[in-house]
Amino acid sequence: MATTNNNKNQGGMNNALMNESVGKQEQRKKYCRFRKFGIKYIDYKDTPFLLKFINDQGKILPRRLTGTSQKYQTKVAQAVKRARHLALLPYVTDELK
Repeated sequence: MATTNNNKNQGGMNNALMNESVGKQEQRKKYCRFRKFGIKYIDYKDTPFLLKFINDQGKILPRRLTGTSQKYQTKVAQAVKRARHLALLPYVTDELK
């Protein structure tokens, strides 16, 4: 019975350690850069700016990653689609950045 009692004590110590966050960084509050800097028009010809909103494969990054508001996310998506149509940005790529 002594071994089961020791396991219970060790289990209690492990639970205390498990409740602490290990290896997690503090998340910064996401903000809409368009509202912060007062950008009203997203130019589809500005490819270096649009590259911030697409990943290595050429996919448009979602709002939850970029922090843009819904209003500007639709404008970003439209600008990226226009730039792709005019071959300013690729539709699909292996290494974009």
